[in-house]
Order: sequence, then structure tokens, then C-alpha cells
Amino acid sequence: MLSVFTSGSRTEHKRILALALPMILSNITNPLLGMVDTAIVGHLGASYFLAGTAVASMLITQIYWLCGFLRMSATGLSAQALGTKDKRAAARIFYQLLVPACLLGTLVLIFAPVLETLAIRFADADIQTAGVIHHYLVVRVWGAPAALANLLLMGWLIGQQATRTVMLIQIAANLANALLSYVLAIKLGFAVQGVATATVLAEYGILVASLWAVLKRIHWIGPQSTWFSAAGYRAVLGLNLDILLRNLALQLTMAFMVFQAARLDSQIVALNALLMQFFVLTALGLDGIAYAVEALVGEARGRQQYQLLHQRVVRGLWWSGLLALLYSLVFVIFDRAILTLLTDLPELIHLARDYLHYIWLLPLVSHWCFLMDGVFIGLTQGRAMRNTMLMSAFGVFLPLWWLCQTAGNHALWLAFLAFLAARGIGLGWVYWRRWQVWQQGSGEPG
Repeated sequence: MLSVFTSGSRTEHKRILALALPMILSNITNPLLGMVDTAIVGHLGASYFLAGTAVASMLITQIYWLCGFLRMSATGLSAQALGTKDKRAAARIFYQLLVPACLLGTLVLIFAPVLETLAIRFADADIQTAGVIHHYLVVRVWGAPAALANLLLMGWLIGQQATRTVMLIQIAANLANALLSYVLAIKLGFAVQGVATATVLAEYGILVASLWAVLKRIHWIGPQSTWFSAAGYRAVLGLNLDILLRNLALQLTMAFMVFQAARLDSQIVALNALLMQFFVLTALGLDGIAYAVEALVGEARGRQQYQLLHQRVVRGLWWSGLLALLYSLVFVIFDRAILTLLTDLPELIHLARDYLHYIWLLPLVSHWCFLMDGVFIGLTQGRAMRNTMLMSAFGVFLPLWWLCQTAGNHALWLAFLAFLAARGIGLGWVYWRRWQVWQQGSGEPG
């Protein structure tokens, strides 16, 4: 494995970093500028503004996250089309995925009143907070068609290895969003509706810029009616369904951690939310490497160059492992300093000290599943992602938590680390079996 990493030209390593670094930078700007929105809402004069906006924004974010299958499938299919150098295939993928993205966005608009009711009941909101939730959602849902279309557009561009374009669009939109939020909410006095309006305008700005970038790359090829037949959609919809089920299993696992922590103690909920910020920080970097691997593995798969594909997997694994090791070292050295940046509550900081060893291990354990997710997105093997996620959630996470539940919150964190490890091991095992087939010259396994 070391020889695969060190052999070959430096070009391959440069390509990984050239694709990963823009996405890492883009990932970093999103939470930073999200903090700007939080600060703006936090200066509206009452805490219920912040509470209502947080609940409504979280609901919308969770819906978009579940629809992340649009981004994942678009990346893999687009990367494979790049490998075959087939502009028409790339155009077909774009148009085929644009239809379900727009339909899903329209459904969000239609069911906006239901979403508002769910948000208010979930938060057990008082009258003032419920009013903020209403005023935010009634505006924010109008961005849903653009936001969901942006998922596939971003994925398509990543698959075409245009991560620098994605980065520039994302950063420009985030800066515009922050500026507009300040002007509309504070200067013009539209409060939370101003913040929501700014976000919607930013989403449509991303849509326009991304559409232009995609259409330019496919040489302005228009859609063909045959692309939208049942036969033409079968494989695409099957892939998206598998990834949707995978996302649901992951979301249920994360929700279980939150609700189980709530059963233990309200302070445990706050503690876990604090500790999860370390996972978020880890994901900012590891996701960038995974995006690069998705694009490069998909390109090699499109060319049917399996030796090159394997080399890219191993090189991606090395960079992912190196970054994970760096994260762990930073967490070991600066864990308490990071905690004091995240909160000034002494009781939470004191309680967190009993859980720091989980944080130290988190990057080293999780980077495997981040990387292997990227590999299987590039391979467009949604079934393997679905099956390993289901196995990890219901065959590892829940049984281990049940066996160790007398340990309280420690049981949740042990189960969570085991869940992450199982995902990486499961996908790694499936990949190794496929690699054995490729080595025998038998082509692509089913």
C-alpha cells in the first residue's frame, strides 16, 4: 500500500489536493457565515427571535440534508460521464436529476403549513417563538426549489472536478447572504423575515451561477424526451432511493443520540451538542478529501481503468488518514482551549473532561467511513452504502448501546464510535471484494 502512495507521478497527489482544498475552504466558510446570521438574529432584541429562527432553520436544514442523495448521485454519475468524455451523458444526468429536485422543492412549498406545525409542536414553542417560526418559514420555503436544485448542481460540478467553481459560488453567495441579512434585518427592520429573505435570494443566486457553469460545460446541450422515459430513469431513481434510505438510517441514529441524551439529563443534551462540534470540525476537512475521491474514482470507473481507480482510493486513504491524525493531535493538545471557545459555562467544561478521550479518537475512527463513502459515491454503488449503513445502525450501534446502557452517556459515545468504525469496515470489506474481481480481469462486479 505504501508503494501505491509513493509511486507514480506527483500529479495524482496534486489532483487530490487541488480538488479537496477548495471544498475544505468552502466547508469552512459555511458555518462561519452561519454564525453571522446567528449574531444578527441575536441582536433583534429578544431571545425568542433566536429560538424560533433556530428551530425553523434546523427543520429546513434537515429536509435538505435528507435530500442529499441528489448531490451524491449527481457527483458519481457526472464523474463517470467525465471519464467516458461523453458530454451528452453528462447533460442527460443533469436534466434527469433536475426534474426530481424541482418536484421535491415544490412539495416543500405545498407542505409548508405542515412543516410549520411540526416545528412548533417539536419545539413546544410559546406564542412569541411560534410567531417567529411562522414568519421565518413562510419566507424561507420559497427557496426550496432552488436549494434542492443546487444540491444536484453542486454534485454535478464536483463530479466534473470543478471544485474551484463550486467554492467561488458558495463563498460569494454566503458573503452576499450575510450582507443582505444585516441590511434587511437590522437596517430595514424586517427582522427574521429579512434574514430568511436574504437566504432565499442567496439560494437563487447560487442557482443562476451554477446553471450557467453547468450549461457552459455541456456546451448548452438541451434536454431530449427519451431521457425522461421510465427505462431511462430506472437506474437513476434506484440509486437515489438507496442513498435516501442510507441517509434516513444515519439521521435516525443521530436523532436517537439526541433523544436518548434528553432522557438522561438536559445538561447531557447540551454536553453532547458541544462535543458534536468536534465532529463537525472534523467533517469540514474529511469531507473535502472525500469529495476529491468521489470525482477521481468516478472518472476512473467511467474509463474502466480499475488499477488507476485502486491507486486513487489508496492515495485518498493516505491523505484522509494524515488529516485525521492532524485533527486528533490538535484535539489532544487544544481540546480544553476549544471547549472554552465553544462555551463559557464551567459546569459543561468540567463535565466534558470525562469525554475527551472520545474526541481524541473521533477523527481516527471516522475518516475511514468518510473516505469509503466517497469511493462508493464515485462507483455509484448506492446499495452497498445503504446496506452497510443499515448494518452499522441496527446491527452495531443499537445493540452496543443496549448492552452498555447502564454506563449512561458513555454508552452513547461508545456506540457512536463503533457505528462509525463499522461503516468504514463494512464498506472497506465490500470494496476489497470488488478489487479482487477487478484484479482477475472480470470487469465490474454487480
